Amino acid sequence: QVQLVESGGGLVHTGGSLRLSCAASGFSLDYHAVGWFRQAPGKEREEVSCLSTTDGSTYYADSVKGRFTISRDNAKNTVYLQMNSLKPEDTAVYYCAAERPTFAVQAMCLEFNFSSWGQGTQVTVSS
Repeated sequence: QVQLVESGGGLVHTGGSLRLSCAASGFSLDYHAVGWFRQAPGKEREEVSCLSTTDGSTYYADSVKGRFTISRDNAKNTVYLQMNSLKPEDTAVYYCAAERPTFAVQAMCLEFNFSSWGQGTQVTVSS
């Protein structure tokens, strides 16, 4: 059974850090695009960051560039999102997604390109 499970969300103060994990089971993340997306209350889901496990290339939304880092642990079949210098506007439910890539990572990093999704993890940043 193909499954993605996110963890690591929580409540932090402005300027704090969290590391989200996206653990895959039932398939290997090799040769995939893996993305982190987020949805704030009353807003549409938006892309945050994506990683190509084929060549290691990455993409970051402008709003998180320089603060968030996406990475992979091959042995654990897990992708991480390290989030530093968190702001209240980062508050959202964060989802990971995976798909066989059909485009380069930046073009791939759009919600409708992904078919496998996790259940989401809540991140709340207090001011």
